[in-house]
Amino acid sequence: MPSEPVRITVADADLQRSRVTVLFRLILAIPHLIVLGIFAAIAIVLAPFHWLATLFSGNPPDALADYFRMLVRYSLQVYAYLYLTTARFPPWPGTNDEYAIDVSFPPAARQNRWSVGFRLLLALPALLLASALTGGFGFGFNGSATESALQGSGAAAAAAFLAWFACLVTGRMPQGLRDLQIYALGYATQAYSYLFLLTDQYPNAAPRAYPSAPMPDHPVTLSLSADDLRRSRLTTFFRLPLAVPHLIWLALWSIVALLVAIAAWLAALVRGQVPAALHRFLAAYVRYTTHFTAFLYLTANAFPGFTGTAGSYPAEATIAAPERQSRWTVLTRGILLLPAFVILSALGGIYGLTAIFAWWIALFTGRIPRGVRDAGAFALRYSTQTYAYALLLTPRYPYAGPGPGTSARNAPAAPEPAPPSYIPDQPVWTREAE
Repeated sequence: MPSEPVRITVADADLQRSRVTVLFRLILAIPHLIVLGIFAAIAIVLAPFHWLATLFSGNPPDALADYFRMLVRYSLQVYAYLYLTTARFPPWPGTNDEYAIDVSFPPAARQNRWSVGFRLLLALPALLLASALTGGFGFGFNGSATESALQGSGAAAAAAFLAWFACLVTGRMPQGLRDLQIYALGYATQAYSYLFLLTDQYPNAAPRAYPSAPMPDHPVTLSLSADDLRRSRLTTFFRLPLAVPHLIWLALWSIVALLVAIAAWLAALVRGQVPAALHRFLAAYVRYTTHFTAFLYLTANAFPGFTGTAGSYPAEATIAAPERQSRWTVLTRGILLLPAFVILSALGGIYGLTAIFAWWIALFTGRIPRGVRDAGAFALRYSTQTYAYALLLTPRYPYAGPGPGTSARNAPAAPEPAPPSYIPDQPVWTREAE
């Protein structure tokens, strides 16, 4: 995966938030939102001229390109402040002041005219995914009912909603929610940079392409075995009919799993730990759900088994042995799950979009893009952790941050750059040198 020409940089690792500014964050952001709306309206007028000039000359006009760079950078910083991704008030456009979150653009270069001519059509999938990721980040380009629905379930917006309450109570931004927002805003920045002809490289949906703190240790993980990203056109085309037996089996197993989960809940209330036999049964159920979902959404290619056996599928959920749990968290598990299901709902929309894109691409090329696969794997990992927490398989809450990507049990088919990493003694996320 090549280095991204449009790169997001995060120069502030501080997660502390002032409760006063958090409480009034929307009001404080209003002046910037008004200015951003004005600049967006101007951009709508300038965009056709920018497109025509680039189409005829092959090179974006410097003056117009500078304007759209300013707009993309300013929009990123305004939404980063609005969504509590950073605590510092954003600078006004044109001041070039340093900010906690920034974007660097590639030097102006000649672009393929065919790509320029069909740029809006080519950018449409990326814009849909950016809208689903952010829930409103988009310079005012919203109108259709479909896009409004996607924006309503945006991952960054959902994270901001939950972070608002968390910051008011603790005065601190949860690391996972912040990293999820950086991923979402970073992808949207790449998508609009591509739309506005600031780069001719398609935006990268892989979480590892954006700054992120390392994944914390968690008793529930998702690993992907070596995947050359090839997908059978035949099984891709008939993926839904092939899934019908699994859908029936999953429905039947879910009824039994619900009864077992109730028994596990009662046992955990009394003993403070789920019995090993019940834990094994529910762990197999969660693994099977992960295997089937990975197959249905094209995260993996192989047809899954029906037993949820550990180590039997390329997309594998690893679930640790049972451990003691607080009876209070067991008793209130349903309430504690509500924030996780808010994020899961948003990520579910993203997973659905990546599956649709992967289906079409695989039909034509016999492969899926690595970034699309990795974005889906991130959503699948969070889903697995959420359901493991719901079924009392772990006392650890699901981690919302995308991390540097899922782990691999075997060497990948092609070399990849090191993922973004967090350097503890320096308040900045960077990409390590390849």
